[in-house]
Amino acid sequence: MQIYRDLAYVSGGHPRQKLDLYIPDDGAALPLVIWVHGGAFRMGDKADGVPTEILDAGYALASVNYRLTQHALFPAQIEDVKAAVRWLRAHAATYRLDPERFGAWGPSAGGHLVAMLGTTGHLDIFDVGENLDVSSRVRAVVDYFGPTDFLQMDAQRPPDGMVHDTPDSPESELVGGPIQAHPDRVARANPITYVTADAPPFLIVHGDHDPLVPYPQSVLLHRALVDAGVPVVFYTVEGGGHGNFDDPGVTQQTLAFLHQHVQGAGS
Repeated sequence: MQIYRDLAYVSGGHPRQKLDLYIPDDGAALPLVIWVHGGAFRMGDKADGVPTEILDAGYALASVNYRLTQHALFPAQIEDVKAAVRWLRAHAATYRLDPERFGAWGPSAGGHLVAMLGTTGHLDIFDVGENLDVSSRVRAVVDYFGPTDFLQMDAQRPPDGMVHDTPDSPESELVGGPIQAHPDRVARANPITYVTADAPPFLIVHGDHDPLVPYPQSVLLHRALVDAGVPVVFYTVEGGGHGNFDDPGVTQQTLAFLHQHVQGAGS
């Protein structure tokens, strides 16, 4: 396996605008999974939680850093993820990637960003900077417990759950002010705002005892995707919290979904 670290996907950009690329030794025109880390939009790194097990399943893997809320407010984060996708597509031949077989996967804040990536593929509002002659679309999205509609989070939270309607909540820091005071900014940052029939297939995974991102956030996204006619699989981890699932079905569902919609997709 070849590992390329700290590849800058924006020329002369912020130190966070880099990715790591893992390329199996065998194969050409490899399907690619783009991993977007979590961390409440204010922490985390491309070295965190990287699902390297998919390399054995015949995928290349890119793990992306993006600017955090202490560096820039929304939409910088989704602009960075889209810039990374475009850079990877523009350099696909160099790294033996199939530009037609890209999928995205992320947990928590990363789940939010890959959901945004999927639901805004038909729009160019967050495509800025370089490589604008190529698309930031992906063939499939794996959203692990990402927030989808910020203004509903407190009404949905369990009794011991995190409060989101505070000035220092991850969502408030993302949009630059208390979420209830900035509904227009929040709507712009909500993946559910952009759901249409144009979205790619989704796999949504969420624990029904999540204290940080309420489980109904994924119920909302699932319902919106179904109503739009988008293929979607919703896997509930019974008794599951905010990740770290002790459920082999999660990995099985994820690999099966990626195999169907990314690896098995025609070029």
